[in-house]
Amino acid sequence: MKKKETNKKFILIFGILILLGGSYGVYKYMHSLAHETTDDAQVEKNMNPIIPRVGGYITKVYVKDNDFVKKGDTLFTIDNRDYVVKVEEAKAALIGAQENYAVSKADIGTAQANVSVSDANVQSTVGSIENAKIRLTRATNDYERYANLYKNHSITKQQFEQAEAAKLEAQNQLKILQDQQRASAYQKTVAASKSNVTSKQAEVAAANIERAKAILNAAQLNLNYTVVTAATDGQVSKIAIQPGQMIQPGQSLFYIVNNQETWVIANFKETQLNKMVVGQKVSIKADAFPDEEFEGTVASFSPATGSKFSILPPDNATGNFVKTIQRLPVKISLDNANEKVKLLRPGMNVEVDVHIK
Repeated sequence: MKKKETNKKFILIFGILILLGGSYGVYKYMHSLAHETTDDAQVEKNMNPIIPRVGGYITKVYVKDNDFVKKGDTLFTIDNRDYVVKVEEAKAALIGAQENYAVSKADIGTAQANVSVSDANVQSTVGSIENAKIRLTRATNDYERYANLYKNHSITKQQFEQAEAAKLEAQNQLKILQDQQRASAYQKTVAASKSNVTSKQAEVAAANIERAKAILNAAQLNLNYTVVTAATDGQVSKIAIQPGQMIQPGQSLFYIVNNQETWVIANFKETQLNKMVVGQKVSIKADAFPDEEFEGTVASFSPATGSKFSILPPDNATGNFVKTIQRLPVKISLDNANEKVKLLRPGMNVEVDVHIK
């Protein structure tokens, strides 16, 4: 009799288990028709690296591990004495360039004045030459007339010689004026050439001023870069620098985690993407807050599978091909209305449930 009762209990329990298992299987099947899930997902946030633009020795660190900072807060400072010297050198170079430019401008004025004087000399010589030509013509005519009169013994030899002397004097005077004209023209050409050279020198001096200004601006920028500030609001990571430490430009020192935006990167199997589209609602469970459900939205799909972005992506042309299901990263934006979203940290594991229907 006891054996029959035991069999009945076993059959009853076994039937209940079958019923529960079947019900669960039906539920999971019906759930899978409207949902795609994965536990291969992590929280992500913007992590801004702190990278100095100039090198030097750290003088003071103003933040500690895990401190919250605001945009513009000073994180640390670099010894700026060398950069102050560079700024002073650049200022002196700028003053020197400005003085050279002023001298060049003054030289331009002098050269232009010389050109004007030479041109005036040429113009005045032109008039004198015309008068000298008239006198020479008159003296030549007088000489020829006196020569005829002398042949006829109508005048004395003294009068003839005076006419001849007057002609020679007129010829010499014309030659002197013509030589002066050529000399003045040459001086004008030389003065004009010097004026052009001086103008070019002034242009070079003006360019040197702009170059000196650029060097000064660069030196001032480098001086400003010795004060490293936060580029955004957030929480700093572990601070691995100390006063007196030598750092190099471009060296990544620590991070600021931006808490303004939070999202999830879920790695779905390629076989799960058939019905997933941008804009679908997502339910998210974080391992850190098992009793809290976060809401999100499918934001975008990666352009390639995760394996393609690895350091050594698989090469299926080598002959060692084994087909494996690939995973594609999917970005899911979180609804920031839930205050606990701010408590999520990059790298935390979450479970993602996409409502495909």
